[in-house]
Amino acid sequence: MQMNTPPRDPSRRTAASRGFSRRGKTIRLTRRGRLVLGVTGVVVAGAAVAVPLVFLAGGTTRSASLVIPEGWRASQVYEAVDKALSLPAGSTRSSVGTAGLKLPGEAGGNPEGYLFPATYPLKKGATPQSVLRAMVDTANQKFGAAPVAAGAQRDAMNVYQAVTIASIVQAEAVGKTDMGKAARVVLNRLQHGMPLQMDSTLNYALNRSTLNTTVKDTRIENPYNSYRRMGLPPTPIDNPGEDAMRAALNPPPGNWLYFVTVKPGDTRFTADYAEHQRNVADFNAVQNTKAHRPPQVSPSPR
Repeated sequence: MQMNTPPRDPSRRTAASRGFSRRGKTIRLTRRGRLVLGVTGVVVAGAAVAVPLVFLAGGTTRSASLVIPEGWRASQVYEAVDKALSLPAGSTRSSVGTAGLKLPGEAGGNPEGYLFPATYPLKKGATPQSVLRAMVDTANQKFGAAPVAAGAQRDAMNVYQAVTIASIVQAEAVGKTDMGKAARVVLNRLQHGMPLQMDSTLNYALNRSTLNTTVKDTRIENPYNSYRRMGLPPTPIDNPGEDAMRAALNPPPGNWLYFVTVKPGDTRFTADYAEHQRNVADFNAVQNTKAHRPPQVSPSPR
C-alpha cells in the first residue's frame, strides 16, 4: 500500500530524530517504517473484522471462526468480537470484568497482551466472555510453559514482563528477522538504566500508529510515555505472537542501543550514538524524498 504524506518542515524532521539525550542534543531510539506496518495492520484488521465468519458449501453457516492477527491491540480485538457476534459496539469491552479471565496479578484485570493471536472457532452460543476466555487460556498455555518461565528468569524478569517486551518487539520490528535484535535493544537499554524511548509505547498512549512523533508528543504525562518514564510500560502494548515472545526470551547477543529502519529491508542496529545519527539522517532523507515524490498509482494485484 502506498501513502502520500505532506512534506514535513525541517523542525519536525529534527523533532522526529530524538531519543536518548547526549551533549544537549536529542535523538530517537527507533525511527523505522512503523506507518507502513500500521497501514498494513489496518488492511489485515479490516479483513479480519469485515469477514470474520467462514461459510461452508451450500450457503449455510456450519462453523465460524474469528482471526486475530499478531500485534492487534485489545481495542481492535474487542471490536472484532463485537462484529463477529453481531453485538453493539462496546459489548465485548464491557464484558471483560465478568469473563473470569485467568490473568496474572500484574495485569490488574487488563487482558492486553493475553488475547493471543490465533484463529478461534465461534460455536453456537458463543459470547464475548467465552471468546475472551479462549484467547486468554491459549495465551496461558503458550506463556506458562517451563521454557518460557526459565527464559524470563534468565533475564531477571517475570513472564508478564517478558510478554510486555514481546509486545514492544511485535510493534517495533519490521519482520521476524529483526525481532531478536530489537529485543536485545530493549534489554540493553533497561540494563543501562536508559529510558526505552519507543514510539510504539507513545503511540499506544495516544491510540494511534504513526511516524509523525513530535517533541510535544514526547512530553505528555502518561504511564506509557517511555520518553519520560523509566523501565517498561505498565502493561503490554499489544498482543504478541510466538515469534515476538521467542525473541524477547532468547535475543541474540549484542551491544546495540539504537535501531532505525531506513527503508524496507534496511534496518540498522548500532551501539554508537554518532552512527545512529547518520542512520537517522539517511532515514529522514528517504522520507523527505517520498514526501516530495509525485503521487503514483499502485499496480493492480496479480
